[in-house]
Amino acid sequence: MHQTVLLREAVDALVTTTSGYYVDGTFGRGGHSRELLGRLDENGRLLAVDKDPAACEAAEQLARSEPRFEFFHGSFAQLPHQLRRMGIDAVDGILLDLGVSSPQLDDAGRGFSFSHDGPLDMRMDTSRGETAAEWLSHAGSDEIAGVLREYGEERFARRIAAAIVAARSEQPITTTGRLAQVVSEANPRWEKHKHPATRSFQAIRIKVNRELEDLQALLAVALDLLRIGGRLVVISFHSLEDRLVKRYMRDMARGDTYPRGVPVPEASLNRRLKVLGKAIRASDEEVAENVRARSAIMRVAEKTG
Repeated sequence: MHQTVLLREAVDALVTTTSGYYVDGTFGRGGHSRELLGRLDENGRLLAVDKDPAACEAAEQLARSEPRFEFFHGSFAQLPHQLRRMGIDAVDGILLDLGVSSPQLDDAGRGFSFSHDGPLDMRMDTSRGETAAEWLSHAGSDEIAGVLREYGEERFARRIAAAIVAARSEQPITTTGRLAQVVSEANPRWEKHKHPATRSFQAIRIKVNRELEDLQALLAVALDLLRIGGRLVVISFHSLEDRLVKRYMRDMARGDTYPRGVPVPEASLNRRLKVLGKAIRASDEEVAENVRARSAIMRVAEKTG
């Protein structure tokens, strides 16, 4: 059963007015969206977005019974276009719950997990794009190693990439079980309490779904989409995502930079965000009920200018 991570904490941080217009950029199975709708009055509105066709089905069911709710099938990187199409100038809050969801991991047919053998797909949007198996069938060793190193922070990226290329020359790698076996056998130093294919699977998934590119695209326009006082709430599950979010919020809160010693009036610094509090992690009680919450980090910022 899917458990929404940091459910109340995220919605508490996001909602500043019960009659506002909000965006849930990662609908999933609707946990955050339903909690959000429960906080809004009859004038409040919510637009949800997700790449996953299975999420579309859940969202369509909710939309049939909830007139304040609309859904868009696609990436949150497409929000500027979608909001313009809907005639929405600005919103009161944007929520992103990044990464892969429990239903996606638990479904062997989606190809996200090394724990369940299935077709090597890994696409969040199964209606378009290249599967992990297709990418691995033609990518060069250097390209694969670069992805493993950059997106998985894998120490043995070159060795694993070479093993993948060698293995596919004998037989195409089309299942999660085979990929996990190839990676595990090529990994000379297994981390304690971590499957040796964890970093490689994460890296390939991020590559196939353009996860960091989409996050960077949304952050580049987030302040243009929020009205003054509107909030950006982001829940990350690994260091690459969190690093991007933390750096973005820090830079926007710091404003323009000038050479040291140059006297600059506060009003000229162009500070556009205020970071609200420290990063929030799941409580011990939530982690005990849902181990996925262990790595979650939530950051909150408010548009000031």
